Amino acid sequence: MKRIVEELDVLKNNAQFRCIPDIESKSDGKIVVDGKEYVNFASNDYLGISTKKDLRQEFLQNTDYLMSTASARLLTGSSPEYRQLENTVAKLWNKEAALIFNTGYQCNLGVISALIGKGDVVFSDKLNHASIIDGMQLSRGEFFRYKHLDYENLENILKAKRGQYNRAIIVSESVFSMDGDVADIDKLIELKNKYDCILMIDEAHAFCCFGKNFTGVSFGKDVDIVTATFGKAVGSFGAFCTASRPIIEYLINKARSFIFSTSIPPINIAWSNWLLTHKQDYLKEQRAKLDTLVYEVHTILNQRGIITPSGSHIIPILIGDNEKTVRISEELRAQGFYIPAIRPPTVPQGSSRLRISLTADCKAEDFERVLDIIQKD
Repeated sequence: MKRIVEELDVLKNNAQFRCIPDIESKSDGKIVVDGKEYVNFASNDYLGISTKKDLRQEFLQNTDYLMSTASARLLTGSSPEYRQLENTVAKLWNKEAALIFNTGYQCNLGVISALIGKGDVVFSDKLNHASIIDGMQLSRGEFFRYKHLDYENLENILKAKRGQYNRAIIVSESVFSMDGDVADIDKLIELKNKYDCILMIDEAHAFCCFGKNFTGVSFGKDVDIVTATFGKAVGSFGAFCTASRPIIEYLINKARSFIFSTSIPPINIAWSNWLLTHKQDYLKEQRAKLDTLVYEVHTILNQRGIITPSGSHIIPILIGDNEKTVRISEELRAQGFYIPAIRPPTVPQGSSRLRISLTADCKAEDFERVLDIIQKD
């Protein structure tokens, strides 16, 4: 216990200590924390779906879905709603099959640790999500991390290492969660074909925000495995992997995070499927609002000479120092804006930042006010 307390003290002294905020309610573009309402620039609800009361009321009319499965799917925890949603997802990406996982974390963890074993290898972008890193570490295979978006570095590693292993996977996010920059999918496809690898793309932050029919950055391209979450732009819960039928069948039999998890309640599964099948026009309207906002925000950044790697709705404002990042975040909160400080281990040491997350219900003028406060510091 003494060691635990000492480690917590180190976190506090380094301005890295975190605690769960007391969030009381959310509405379109707003959040109430500790009794005070803020403009919400921290949400991953990119299309603003989760706060739409009219949608919820329409969905819940004449529904009688179970609120719990009480079991893993391989026992008694499956239902027709699962098959329907998996078919919807597979059709969106023109894949043979799909498999639903409880969370994006469990999905990436399960896919990589199941497919990679002794004698296999993963080649991973250095800034890939923790779920990908943990999946590699949990697997019995080897892994190499290439410099972020540096495909020359990736090819050099492939040249040196690929021939030493059996199965190989190249894995990358499409839109990166902390920098908002976008992977070159075509280049990754070129390398995976040249070096006989499986290509896995995590579309968590691009699903519904990029691509035809909401399918992210990889749609229509020679990507073997796509993972994404319903818990962000879809405003629901859960995640999925879509791929060839043999890969999905393999995961059903080998992915421990799928096999040993009580499955998501059918009401959540049905909600996701209803949005993606019956409410596509609504999603497209919200997507159009987000696209307009993203254009306006990037125009403002360019006009102010603010350089950011982002090419998306995720805008990182790099501060560097932990304490300064926390201080600016607290100043923004005092001015009515909710933008928590992002610090290690979420991002590399020395790269603490304010991660501004644009959603369809945000306003460009609020973003300008945020920049005013940051630049004044």
